[in-house]
Amino acid sequence: MEDAIQIDNRGDFGLWAIEVAKQIVADQGFELARAARDGSEDDVRVAGNALGQAITNAMMEVFDGLTEGVSDQ
Repeated sequence: MEDAIQIDNRGDFGLWAIEVAKQIVADQGFELARAARDGSEDDVRVAGNALGQAITNAMMEVFDGLTEGVSDQ
């Protein structure tokens, strides 16, 4: 995500999660479906890994935001 947003409550987090999920499915889900339809087994594997990486990146973004400013102690 390029734009920083502020999540102040559970509702804000829910809206953020929905928007991120829609973006991931639109981008990576399409590629996975196309690979499954037209590609080889390796193409499906690559597209599936890209989808998993996009999900991981989104979760790490949330974690980083939650821990920003928190000391390691």
